[in-house]
Order: sequence, then C-alpha cells, then structure tokens
Amino acid sequence: MPQYNEKVMEYFMNPRNVGEVPDANGKGTVGNPVCGDLMTFTIKVEDNRLKDVKFKTFGCGAAIAVSSIVTEMARGMTIEEAMKLTNKQVAEKLGGLPKNKLHCSNLGADALHRAIENYLSNKEGRKGVSGVSEKPVKDGEEAPKGCKCPYCETEVQKDVPFCVKCNREIK
Repeated sequence: MPQYNEKVMEYFMNPRNVGEVPDANGKGTVGNPVCGDLMTFTIKVEDNRLKDVKFKTFGCGAAIAVSSIVTEMARGMTIEEAMKLTNKQVAEKLGGLPKNKLHCSNLGADALHRAIENYLSNKEGRKGVSGVSEKPVKDGEEAPKGCKCPYCETEVQKDVPFCVKCNREIK
C-alpha cells in the first residue's frame, strides 16, 4: 500500500466537488487501462471562466484526491489559465504522491483539459472532439503507457525511478 501524505488523505477522505455539473457545457473522460483509473470531469463555462467543475472518478485514493484538488484549482480560472494547469502543479499542490501513483496527477489535468477541449469544440460547432480519451484495449493489443513525468511531461513507463528526459526522481 502506498504511503500517502496528510493532504492526499484529506482530499481522499473528504473529496470536494464530486458529481456532475447539471448544466455542463463541457465533459472530458480519461482513463489508464494499466491501472484501471477512470476520471470524468464536467465543467460549466461562463464569460470564459470555469464557473463550476465536478468529477466522477473510479480509482485509487490518489486518483480521487487528484480529481478533487484539480476541481478546486481550476474553479474560477479562465479557459487559458486552466489549459496551462500541469500535472506537476497538481502533484505539488497535493504535497507529492508516491512514485507509483504519479500517473494519477497526469489523469486529473488531462481530464480537465479534455473537458475544456470538448467545450470549445461544442462552442465552435466542430465535430470530432468527444471528450473521451483512451480507446478500450482489445485482446492481444498492448495497453497504452499513459504515464508521464510530472516535471517535464515526457511519457515514462510505470514504476520507473527516474525520468529519462529530465533525469529527475519520480517519487
């Protein structure tokens, strides 16, 4: 069992903004087939700002804590500010995550970004952005890695101690 700090435990035991925004105008879902985490974010945008952000997450304690803190971080931000929210910022805001749980911080920011992309696509009347990321893995196919370094966002393999690009320890 990973060792979580007090802040992660607080956000896991008392998650904020759980559910769906009733009048959402953007929705994004991402998942990691390797670990089984699945996050869906719904957003309400008014005057180019995230007025409301909620989540539904199926996953471990870190995934729930990440989802919860991302909603708090993003609420009130402009679309542009929220699209700049990084996985590193999420992990740092939580005071760090065990190295085998860093992929959860990737999923939280990615799900938010996907919801914003869906909102922008709907607003502009474009088709093709469904708000869903990661195709289901079929028998015989290799699951996508989906894990990224929280410092430089380079794709890394699960359970590696260091990022090969920035050479920083992945905790």
